[in-house]
Amino acid sequence: MAFRSHYFNLCCFFAMIILFGSCSAQLSSYYYAKTCPKALYIIKTAVLGAVAKESRMGASLLRLHFHDCFVNGCDASVLLDDDDASNFTGEKSAAPNANSLRGFEVIDSIKSKLEAACPGVVSCADILAVAARDSVATLGGPTWTVELGRRDSTTASFSNANTDLASPLMNLDELISVFSKKGFTEKEMVALSGSHTTGKARCLLFRNRIYNETNIDSEFAKSIQSNCPSSGGGDNLSPLDDGSPVIFDNSYFKNLVKNKGLLHSDQALFNGGSMDSQVATYSENPITFYVDFADAMVKMGNLSVLTGTDGEIRTNCRKVN
Repeated sequence: MAFRSHYFNLCCFFAMIILFGSCSAQLSSYYYAKTCPKALYIIKTAVLGAVAKESRMGASLLRLHFHDCFVNGCDASVLLDDDDASNFTGEKSAAPNANSLRGFEVIDSIKSKLEAACPGVVSCADILAVAARDSVATLGGPTWTVELGRRDSTTASFSNANTDLASPLMNLDELISVFSKKGFTEKEMVALSGSHTTGKARCLLFRNRIYNETNIDSEFAKSIQSNCPSSGGGDNLSPLDDGSPVIFDNSYFKNLVKNKGLLHSDQALFNGGSMDSQVATYSENPITFYVDFADAMVKMGNLSVLTGTDGEIRTNCRKVN
């Protein structure tokens, strides 16, 4: 009996290796190879189209993945709509997300295409992870292997969305704490902050910095003030990276060295503190930044994922089945 049991377990092991890459409920880069072989192509094509239509969308899709993973793990909880009928409040209306997160319609479109190709197979959480990777690559940044097999949550946390995400007003010690609670080193925190090399921010988030803070290049501050008055215009947008606002490169770190960080939390990384040397390294070595960013994104994509029989595969990313 012991031999039979051992033989059965070995068969399970090798069968699962062939299908998924593991006998246990683990993520695998080959997860959809048999069940939805065109999944990655469908996502990539949609991302390319969305970014070509609006370059800012690449940053928005990347940010969706961040805000999903930092709140209860990479489970697509950020995509759930509020539902008054069931008294359900999602994460979209939380302070860091309200009137800020975007790209939901792109995810909806991708999900519709995947449901047509292979119904009930590809999770919304996996879509977010792959779309983030493809967005970075499309904008000229690095690429990485996305492990797949995440399942979608059936709930969300409005309260955690208000507490677990970094704020643009944070100082260095606060940023280190937020990332440390998710298992990231200080170096990984700086690398992930490099996502601000693309995208835009609203005036209300950096108004105080450009008018009142002293660790900012005066000419830079003056140029930003033209689009962000001292009062009003809170929704006016300015690029997070003044050097190359669209391309995913290391210009963000070059800006910080010159005191041209747009957000308070950006410049906090280079302000006479412990992360100055890391910022300087990335400002001088784009390849080093790319490698570290990609590694940190893989780590982030593994935060508290649901696999196996946990969660579900939503047919509509905005609501539970």
